[in-house]
Amino acid sequence: RVQLAESGGGSVQTGGSLRLSCAGSGYTRDIYCTAWFRQVPGKERERVADFYTGTGKVYYADAVKGRFTISADNVKTTSYLQMNDLKPEDSGIYYCASSYSNPGCPENVAAFGHWGQGTQVSVSS
Repeated sequence: RVQLAESGGGSVQTGGSLRLSCAGSGYTRDIYCTAWFRQVPGKERERVADFYTGTGKVYYADAVKGRFTISADNVKTTSYLQMNDLKPEDSGIYYCASSYSNPGCPENVAAFGHWGQGTQVSVSS
């Protein structure tokens, strides 16, 4: 079964950078969607970015466009989220997720069947 493990969270000041990693294992297909979500208490889990390995298509939420970059390694089992110019509103628990959706990344969060345990990101002003 697919297992995902995030790392790279931490505490930074406004304007700082962090790079999150999501190490995946157990994939049985080469084509899938890998995504990053974040959640803060009292709010729904928000999709920050996603990447579809079949086409290389990426998506970014408006709030992070131009500051965050999603990427994957050559064998596409590890995804990364480079976060620059961080703001306090970027704070939250960041989860990576994957889905064998086809074609493209699913709009429905429920379609993501594999989730990591989450990593905390805290941005202070």
